[in-house]
Amino acid sequence: MLEKQVIKRTGFARLLFTIVNSGKGLTWLLKNEEAFQLEFVLALVLIPTAFFIGTSPSEVSLMIFATLFVLVVETLNTAVETTIDRISSDYHQLSGLAKDLGSLAVTFSLIIWLVIWTPIAWMFFTG
Repeated sequence: MLEKQVIKRTGFARLLFTIVNSGKGLTWLLKNEEAFQLEFVLALVLIPTAFFIGTSPSEVSLMIFATLFVLVVETLNTAVETTIDRISSDYHQLSGLAKDLGSLAVTFSLIIWLVIWTPIAWMFFTG
């Protein structure tokens, strides 16, 4: 049996390969993961909005970071769920726990988003 040879990419080729694979992941998420789709659309609206609501570069950066952080955690949660589903479709307590913990991480990221955006938006609208 022939073994598949691993190609070590370096420099620009590695960067390009990473970008291509990231694009594949993003495309899959946008086609298949409803929660990510919703959060991505919200990010497309909220990131430009941060430039209008934020009163300093720090506020704008924090608002954008919090928004992207939700997408990062949702992506990692989906990776965990996909891996668990790949291993087995049978119910197992630890598989359920792994998925629940991923969901909790998404919930925490949304709470962080609210904690950051709420006071900034409140000051903007009540000024």
